[in-house]
Amino acid sequence: MALEWALYEVTDAAGTVIAPEWLARAETVHRQLRDKLPGDYAERLCRVFGGGGRMVVAAEGDAVRGLALWRLVENTYEGRRLYVDDLVTDADYRSRGVGHGLLAYLEGRARALDCDVLSLDSGTQRHDAHRFYFREGFVIPSFCFRKNLK
Repeated sequence: MALEWALYEVTDAAGTVIAPEWLARAETVHRQLRDKLPGDYAERLCRVFGGGGRMVVAAEGDAVRGLALWRLVENTYEGRRLYVDDLVTDADYRSRGVGHGLLAYLEGRARALDCDVLSLDSGTQRHDAHRFYFREGFVIPSFCFRKNLK
């Protein structure tokens, strides 16, 4: 069954929280993806927004059903890209168009911002998410190497 939902921007172009009520409502869904976020959720997100992060939520009434946290990045190998830090749909509402709608919004923003690429990383264990990203036209162009420092 499809949902009737709408998108709401939580931040403006400068990273200022313009909808604190939506930020508060997003926390439970966001923690489904990022369960290690600290207890000071709003403070952490405000720091992320101060560093270039932006957020949009998909809501049905007052309930957040999904969210995307994204930023603009420019580098030497891809040019200007819209990078998606986090994309999550509430587990009880997956396969109802929310993720697709959020990606369509992000692609529209990327095109409007003259980006060359829309990109994201996804943990190797997230097989269902990978199938979704492939259906949405994403490809795996490289490996991501990481060395933990903490």
